[in-house]
Amino acid sequence: MKKTADLIFLLVFYNIIPLWTELHVPNAVKIITTIILSIMFIIDLIRGEKIPVKNFRLSSIKRGTNLIWISGMAIIPETVIIVLYFIYSEAGVLPKIFSIVMPLLAVILTFLAGFLRTAIGSKQIKLTDYIFLLIFWWMPVINIILICRFYMKAKKEYIFELDKIELENARAENEICKTKYPIVMVHGIFFRDWQLMNYWGRVPASLIKNGASVYYGNQQSARSIPDSAEELKQAVMNIIAITGAEKVNIIAHSKGGLDARYAISSLGLDKYVATLATINTPHGGCDMVDYLLGKVSPKMCNWIARRYNSIFTILGDKEPDFIASIKDLSPVRLKELENKMLDSPEVSYRSCMSCMKNVFSTSFIPLNIGYLTIKKLNGENDGLVWVESAKHGTFKMVRASGIRGISHGDTIDLFRENIDGYDVREFYTNLVAELKQQGY
Repeated sequence: MKKTADLIFLLVFYNIIPLWTELHVPNAVKIITTIILSIMFIIDLIRGEKIPVKNFRLSSIKRGTNLIWISGMAIIPETVIIVLYFIYSEAGVLPKIFSIVMPLLAVILTFLAGFLRTAIGSKQIKLTDYIFLLIFWWMPVINIILICRFYMKAKKEYIFELDKIELENARAENEICKTKYPIVMVHGIFFRDWQLMNYWGRVPASLIKNGASVYYGNQQSARSIPDSAEELKQAVMNIIAITGAEKVNIIAHSKGGLDARYAISSLGLDKYVATLATINTPHGGCDMVDYLLGKVSPKMCNWIARRYNSIFTILGDKEPDFIASIKDLSPVRLKELENKMLDSPEVSYRSCMSCMKNVFSTSFIPLNIGYLTIKKLNGENDGLVWVESAKHGTFKMVRASGIRGISHGDTIDLFRENIDGYDVREFYTNLVAELKQQGY
């Protein structure tokens, strides 16, 4: 109803010139009314939108998409009005010209206001969407398709995020993720636990809102499994000292799961770990590592390693070791380490794995290449790890019900993307809620 009322008002404003040429009212009334309608038009473009929750971003998306809808819906009736005005009105040439120019400018302003409001609020509309709009804005039909896609993405995001907020607000007091032991989230290779760019995306905030106590492994981005395991052990011991907890629950992604297993089995951390949940961890190794190392010359590999190590030293790593971290993901190397990573009876082990449905399941080129390579070598994979390699302890396969799959990056919300049939935040919330139910 509000959108319809807005549409009617804007149609009246758009056609103020035809109205004044056809209605016989005093000029003073026309001037005052025009000023009032102009002010109301500006207010209508900049005002906020009331939504069920207090959230500026979602309010911005809501108002923005409404303005885009209004500008689109106004085109057909506005065209009809202008045509009828030209046919039946006895007004002069100048009023008829302005009867086209003013609605056109007003519709453009309405659309631009909606577009900017939506762009400010939306996180699901990607850079590629803006690039395509920039390139094809002048091409009929194509530009309409792109604008509709832009609108639908934002609208879908608004509905999804609003439902998410309302769900979490409703169950917040139940603290379904308030486990007996704190949660330690352990990152994988080539990343750090930076506060400004959380490795786990929107997941930690969601867990905390549902009662979890969340900490991080804080190991360096690329070191050998034994070295990373030692760093992880120190982090866990610090967390235990800070919290006073007897143990922790570890959730580890990718290589982080191997670091955790080594720390538990070879560094005595089993006394302080209640559970280990590994997410897309290559327990059986990555055949792609041996394949790529066989393709790349040692000289090139060393050059890449030097570049990587120097960059991550600047970013905070003390002793990054690109070569060691890569080689430790080799199936041959992991077989050598297996005796040092035997499961402890003190720890409950579980693992989860996802897979891409096709090469287009992600827009991240390294994972696209990885998917094709591993598909040829091993079969189903997430762009870095193949399914059978991820099985360890109690195993769970996670699949999206939508048309695309779940990549290695999607399992840590790397791209902050809402995927059809897979809610990454809800996945981790359910995982931790299950730990609570089991007494951990």
